[in-house]
This record gives sequence, C-alpha cells and structure tokens, in this order.
Amino acid sequence: MAPPIIRRIDLADAAQIAALLALLDEYAAGPTGRGYGLDAEVRNRLPAVLAERPYYVGWLAFVDGEPAGVVNCFEGVSTFRAQPLLNIHDIAVSPRFQRRGVGRALLAAVEAEARARGCCKITLEVLEGNASAIAAYLKAGYEPYALDPAMGRAMFFERKFY
Repeated sequence: MAPPIIRRIDLADAAQIAALLALLDEYAAGPTGRGYGLDAEVRNRLPAVLAERPYYVGWLAFVDGEPAGVVNCFEGVSTFRAQPLLNIHDIAVSPRFQRRGVGRALLAAVEAEARARGCCKITLEVLEGNASAIAAYLKAGYEPYALDPAMGRAMFFERKFY
C-alpha cells in the first residue's frame, strides 16, 4: 500500500466534496458514530455551511487514489493564553484503511497548520469507549485536559437545539 496523500479540502472541488461527504457518512453510520448515516438535507447543506466559516480548515487522506480519511478543524482562541488554538471536530479513517498510518498523517497535517497559525494547542474530543482512537491520540502526544488536577479532567457536554 502506498503512503497516504494528504490534501487540504477545497470546497469548490466537487470530487473533494463527494469524498468528504462519503467519509463523514461512513463515520456517522459506524460504531463510533451514531449508527446511521448523514441525513440528505445535511449532505446538501454541509459544504456551503463549511465554506461560510472563515475559521474552518480540513484535509482528506487518499490511498491509491481512494478517499481514506478526513479531518475537520475550526480555529478558536485560548483565552488563558491569548492565542489561537485548533480544534479537531471530526477525524475519521475508513475501516478499509485503519492501522495504516492514515490517522497519523491527518494529525500531522493538523499539527503543521496549528504551528503555522501560531496556535498554542490542538484540542479534540473522543468517546470513552473508542479505545483505539484514545491509544492513537496518546501515542501522538495528546493528553486528557485538566487545569488543576484537584478539579479533575475536563468533560465535554452539549445542549442540543432541535
């Protein structure tokens, strides 16, 4: 197998949009997603919604010309450091290409971008039961987040509006 080729997502490129949506659909439908794919309305709206966001950046990984992985990121700000940060919102590797360095290559692209932007850190969230992803993140140098160990680790919450 050839090493992955990483390309910054061009939301004006129909083939890249198709790859992005196919990979996100596969991720959503899988065991670390929600168990079913993206709604048709979401598939139709997502490229424009991402294109409207000036702080969005993403990459696709290709192996032998096939879409193998995706990472979607958004720039934010660390108010405690007064510096930008890059948040990984989605990272997914197609099961056909897992354990072949695709995720590592996507994380390297994110890190290079974060450093180029002068970011103080990269953040991400992961489900507690996703042991393989947690192991990959730990191996790549990521750590659970805590400001003061006496207060414990950060937890991720959401409040849905629909």
